[in-house]
Amino acid sequence: MKLNINKYILSLIFTGFIFILIPSTTYANEINTINKYFGITQQKAVINYEKSQPSSIDNPVVDPNFNTMRSKDTESSTATYIVIGLLIAATIIPLATWWYFSK
Repeated sequence: MKLNINKYILSLIFTGFIFILIPSTTYANEINTINKYFGITQQKAVINYEKSQPSSIDNPVVDPNFNTMRSKDTESSTATYIVIGLLIAATIIPLATWWYFSK
């Protein structure tokens, strides 16, 4: 038992010496010089993509009824009931499975 404790204490002391003797600035210098070994470059050209449909930035929505249509959609709260039902099912099913197989 005493040998195991001494082994752990000795490994902690050696680890502490390593972190004390090697300053953290050397790690930062090594990260900065890693670009010499790997081909790390920045992307200079802007990739042009094919637009399949116009975006809302190009054609903003100017329909005056847009907000009223959106508020009508949010009045129906079926999604809330679905989420609550799934959360209850996700809680009950594992508990019921554990209860059934623990008999």
